[in-house]
Amino acid sequence: MFEKTHQSFGVNEVLLASVLGAVVFSLFAAQPLVIVGVTGPITVFNYTVYDIVTPRGTNYLAFMCWIGIWSLIMHWILAITNACNGLKFVTRFSCDIFGFYVALIYLQKGIQVLTRQWGTMGETSAYLSIMVALLVLMSGWICGELGSSSLFQRYVRKFLEDYGTPLTIVFFTGFVHIGHMRNVDVATLPTSKAFFPTTDRKWLVDFWNINVGDVFLAIPFALLLTILFYFDHNVSSLMAQGTEFPLRKPAGFHWDLWLLGLTTFVAGLLGIPFPNGLIPQAPFHTSALCVTRDVADEDDTNKGKTTRITDHVVEQRVSNLAQGLLTLGTMTGPLLIVLHLIPQGVMAGLFFIMGVQALQGNGITQKLIFLAQDKGLTPASNPLKRLPRRRAVWAFVILELLGFAATFAITQTIAAIGFPIIILLLIPFRSFLMPLWFTKDEMSALDAPTASPFTMESVGGSHETEDTETSEDDHRSHSKPPTDNGVMMRRDESSSSESPVEDDLERGEAYELQERPSVRRRSGTSGVYGSS
Repeated sequence: MFEKTHQSFGVNEVLLASVLGAVVFSLFAAQPLVIVGVTGPITVFNYTVYDIVTPRGTNYLAFMCWIGIWSLIMHWILAITNACNGLKFVTRFSCDIFGFYVALIYLQKGIQVLTRQWGTMGETSAYLSIMVALLVLMSGWICGELGSSSLFQRYVRKFLEDYGTPLTIVFFTGFVHIGHMRNVDVATLPTSKAFFPTTDRKWLVDFWNINVGDVFLAIPFALLLTILFYFDHNVSSLMAQGTEFPLRKPAGFHWDLWLLGLTTFVAGLLGIPFPNGLIPQAPFHTSALCVTRDVADEDDTNKGKTTRITDHVVEQRVSNLAQGLLTLGTMTGPLLIVLHLIPQGVMAGLFFIMGVQALQGNGITQKLIFLAQDKGLTPASNPLKRLPRRRAVWAFVILELLGFAATFAITQTIAAIGFPIIILLLIPFRSFLMPLWFTKDEMSALDAPTASPFTMESVGGSHETEDTETSEDDHRSHSKPPTDNGVMMRRDESSSSESPVEDDLERGEAYELQERPSVRRRSGTSGVYGSS
């Protein structure tokens, strides 16, 4: 945005937008686990609007402010009319396509950062930036893989998983000053004065300095922004409360959409990017709050092995608020100087890490891996193996890739402003057209609700969710952690012994004994299915 909006949005604007989203949603949202900030799609939206309106001589920031004002009204209308009930039609099909698109946007932006080095810093600097970006990608990816492996002690794995990427950025910021590399000038992150906008202006945008015609011209742009946020923010919320997370607290999509309209309005007044739910950061945040334990595998063929399951999620508002306040701290003078030291090649590597990690967990990627596997070595427990490959699996994946291709292609043109419409059209296409080709059994194996019935109660349940009856004893066995003589127990990953839950309570991780719908875990690439 800094490059393509001619410095209308710089580092301070993005930081302040992240602070606004974090503080407001951590304190007031019904779904505070959702990380809110500046996304790749809103970046595309912002510079596309710039390309359209600035040739007309329109005040860009004032125009963006009016987009925020009109969008506030549209968000509130959607919230008051319970329009989020339409999320019942959203499944993994739409979420995987959008997640795949966001991941590729991260990779594309990283490549664009590197290609700009030839025009600004020269050939030597460009090649050094490429090397550093690839090293950052490899180091960050290895830290993530080690974090999810069985190597080392648990505290070492968790440290690498949680802090490997930021420490990688710190290391490679200094790496370019080692040996002969210190003689090469590299482009760094552009910053401005502490707590001041990038351009010479006040924080409050003079939104009155605009033609009346442009005020009404902002309405269709606001409609497209509202469509984007309706899907993007709510999908981020769904994925942060996915079926793989045993959440206890109920969801609240309508209130959060109302709140999102308010932050969009405030962001427009301040002349900062509009914040909304982040992918993949939102589900990563929930995953980091999961408390897991290892359980011995009861299958005779896997005796001696353990399976890691999630006991519960530490549902709180502190981590979201804390990261927002820490982000505010980076707008101070000393820390802005530190941020200015980060080479742009390192930032490109960070984009690559986020893109690759998002692709790894994406349903499209998992299905492509399944199709590339040797049939004889594919586990028999994988539900996709029981489906006809060409008529079902290949057809489903091709439709997903076509949906992604249409979304990605339009963002490469001046018509990029309309990409939210394509994303929205994926929902009725999946709900009403795809069942004409795929059978019900095939759809149940290929696709699944994004969130559990417990979460979807906020929007009236999931579309086409089968109501399966579960006995009371079976329900209790799935909805409560294992107990021993009435004392709840957990299995620590670092040892085979069990310890009372009081140890967790001392760390602030409290178990809750309320019953909730049981969750059936997924196997392979089939998704996770909720059962009532």
